[in-house]
Amino acid sequence: MVDMTGSRSPRKYAIALRIRILRELLRLFFLLISTFATAQVTDTQVHVAPRQQPFVRTDNKPDSSLTSPSKPLKVDVDLVLVPVTVSDPMNRLVTGLAKEHFRVYDNNEPQLVLHFSSEDAPVSLGVIFDMSGSMVSKIERAREAVVEFLNTANPEDEFFVITFADKPQEISDFTSSVEDIAGRLIYTVPKGRTALLDAVYLGISKMRGAKYAKKALLIVSDGGDNNSRYTDREIKSVVEEADTMIYAIGVYDHYFATEEERLGPILLDEITSLTGGRAFTVDNPNDLSDIALKIGLELRNQYVLGYRPTQALRNGKWHKIKVRLSPPKGLPHLQLNAKKGYYAPAE
Repeated sequence: MVDMTGSRSPRKYAIALRIRILRELLRLFFLLISTFATAQVTDTQVHVAPRQQPFVRTDNKPDSSLTSPSKPLKVDVDLVLVPVTVSDPMNRLVTGLAKEHFRVYDNNEPQLVLHFSSEDAPVSLGVIFDMSGSMVSKIERAREAVVEFLNTANPEDEFFVITFADKPQEISDFTSSVEDIAGRLIYTVPKGRTALLDAVYLGISKMRGAKYAKKALLIVSDGGDNNSRYTDREIKSVVEEADTMIYAIGVYDHYFATEEERLGPILLDEITSLTGGRAFTVDNPNDLSDIALKIGLELRNQYVLGYRPTQALRNGKWHKIKVRLSPPKGLPHLQLNAKKGYYAPAE
């Protein structure tokens, strides 16, 4: 009710005041929720110092070979690029380190780090997804984990999916659509045996058509191989030459029914460590999405060290890489992951 002077009645004024107060409380509530969510994500990383400019060279000139997306990881016959991940004792990523904190050795010979990058560059990603019969009880969580992993992607990223049971099958070519991948995974039915090694071989072969220099595979599986044509030794040799980082999520039961399943965790750990990636073990399928998110963040918070070997031999032989870390004083012991080596070009 409004009186003749146009002012509101006391009753209506009180109601309007309560509504304004309620709206303000709701606004503050959602603001607190948003702040908490942001803090949760930030807590997965440890920032040592502000990030440096992406590519730091001794001559302060840009290197076009490192920024060209069409180049392979080994840009020329002399340049070697080494992706490196650093984490603290709580397994949180450590960012903000500088070039002077790293030392690189090639066949035990110290190398001069000419190129240094810590930027989130576009990635070509491949998912190797287990659809064997033993995945029936875990399939829904595994699908969610793949989507969670791909949701960490940048708009420029591209990805494909290979499923495997009795044999591997490509269900999606390179795409930037997470929705398309999720839709295709829905119609996959777990059955058959496990041709894991054949699927890894197909994934590495598929990467030859990748758009970007930075390439990675994610394996999601619950056991060892029991149906591949390729042996683990053959696949390890292929992986060493591929310049593709490999991560794995092993979803294991509390007991192993066969010898192949018992050796599954060892196989995934060996394959991933050769590339500088890591294998994660999951006992509870409910933890799959969290691990997938962690891998996605780790993949996008890496350092890339570039050097030209002092002994640039073109003999096609294996060169062992060792990266050592000299972090700033006051930090706890840090864990470093990097690829183990590369094959020199052959004449």
